Amino acid sequence: MNPPQTLSLEEIQKILPHRYPFLLVDRITSLEKGKRIVGLKNVSINEPFFQGHFPGRPIMPGVLIAEAMAQVGGILALLSLPEHLGNSHLFLLGLDKMRFRQPVVPGDQLRIEVESMRGGKKFWKMKAQAFVNQTLVAEGELMAAIGQGEE
Repeated sequence: MNPPQTLSLEEIQKILPHRYPFLLVDRITSLEKGKRIVGLKNVSINEPFFQGHFPGRPIMPGVLIAEAMAQVGGILALLSLPEHLGNSHLFLLGLDKMRFRQPVVPGDQLRIEVESMRGGKKFWKMKAQAFVNQTLVAEGELMAAIGQGEE
């Protein structure tokens, strides 16, 4: 059995098309291709969304937590199908059962765990959870498709 794989920010940028300010994954700490992945997002007060969400009480928008989950899931799907690396993207199709349980604030580190429920050459369904320390802050299911950009 191979040990879980880790990825640096530089390696993540070779997989995902996202860049600042919309790259929401800083590191992958564990990857079992086709099965599960764990990623980290360091939440800084310098994030642009904190300027207006909310002045005096900055909270990371839930939709961006969901986007961070989708990006981590995208890395899982794309690395599980190496024939897609470099020429495909993962497109989010939908969210099911998404719940935001606790606020995420500057200084937090999001630990995002994504597990494949159903993976294939084109369509993926994944269970995602986000934690701060040991507290579950968000969870839900992601549906996505691998495509070339024009599909």
